[in-house]
Amino acid sequence: MLPNTRGRPQQRPPRSWSFSEMVDFSDPKRRPRYLSKVIMVALLTAMCVVMLTQPPCHRRTPSVFSVHQPGVTHVLVTGGAGYIGSHAALRLLKDSFRVTIVDNLSRGNIGAIKVLQNLFPEPGRLQFIQADLGDPKAVNRIFAENAFDAVMHFAAVAYVGESTLEPLRYYHNITANTLVVLEAMATHSVKTLIYSSTCATYGEPEKMPITEETPQFPINPYGKAKKMAEDIILDFSKSKKADMAVMILRYFNVIGSDPEGRLGEAPRPELREHGRISGACFDAALGIIPGLKVKGSDYETPDGTCVRDYIDVTDLVDAHVKALNKAERGRVGIYNVGTGKGRSVKEFVEACKKATGVDIKVDYFPRRPGDYAEVYSDPAKINRELNWTAQHTDLHESLKVAWTWQKAHRSGYEPPQAMIL
Repeated sequence: MLPNTRGRPQQRPPRSWSFSEMVDFSDPKRRPRYLSKVIMVALLTAMCVVMLTQPPCHRRTPSVFSVHQPGVTHVLVTGGAGYIGSHAALRLLKDSFRVTIVDNLSRGNIGAIKVLQNLFPEPGRLQFIQADLGDPKAVNRIFAENAFDAVMHFAAVAYVGESTLEPLRYYHNITANTLVVLEAMATHSVKTLIYSSTCATYGEPEKMPITEETPQFPINPYGKAKKMAEDIILDFSKSKKADMAVMILRYFNVIGSDPEGRLGEAPRPELREHGRISGACFDAALGIIPGLKVKGSDYETPDGTCVRDYIDVTDLVDAHVKALNKAERGRVGIYNVGTGKGRSVKEFVEACKKATGVDIKVDYFPRRPGDYAEVYSDPAKINRELNWTAQHTDLHESLKVAWTWQKAHRSGYEPPQAMIL
């Protein structure tokens, strides 16, 4: 509390007060002042009595999420109701981290939150807050009321095709919202950030494989917005005031799901046309759509279709957790997260047919705006510095695991009652 800088009134000479003088209201000028004092004392006394007589359950006690606890790392997972964010939250909880998920549910699933809450019902393990990162006041309040040790920032719209149709939405959702998160971290002295970025920041490099030193020339608003967010993070991390631990993970095309079948990918129906190729393959296998639409068959690749590096979501979240464990104040780490091997869309479709056992109909269409021909990573740096290597590299097996979840959740997550803490 700031000290009171107002001048004190001069001390009056001592006076002797008789009881009759203190309560005498015969003087009309004195009556209102003493009456108001009596009323105020009575009100304060009544309030104290009410507070003291309340049962303990009605007295507010600090939440365990609002205090730092030795030996417990409290991680804020933004976008934790989404496909990748929910898998990351699951891994963190399994590793005994304390987790707060913030998600506005515009793309995420409350069903994923419910699964996590049922798996980890113990007090102080997991809380979910429905909020929009585009609301600075709400974000600042969340940071003020919670003692975060680190932030794992996944929240973002993430469809290349959609970004070319709604570029302003992408710059606001990705770039501007990351700035809001950074400002809250700075205000509340949260010093560790694991940023979930993308290989789309590289654009269409002339040389393969992609290393962390490959120049970044993104060719679509999604990649550009992510690169802008990276630049903001890097600029802030260089300031002496920041003293942050920053890890930026640029990952490639994500597939798969939780091997134990608890979580999976469930995009909203209206977003399916923009979604991942794995989701489209499964929808075709389930008969939700008549067939698979492959956009682009005239790229300069061996079979004419795009070549991508497909990374299993289990490996991806493992990389995030290892980055968190290795994060050091005053240091920035930038890593590509991929298998180091490119697979064409045609190869992917054949693997999906094998995994589902369905002869999926395939139609070829013109290229999708903003797409690039070939992208795959060189994971040598993350192998060397974080001791991370992709373990789930069999495309057929990753798709088979994901297909098991999809068959059991034809309509995605069941819509349970939201539990917002």
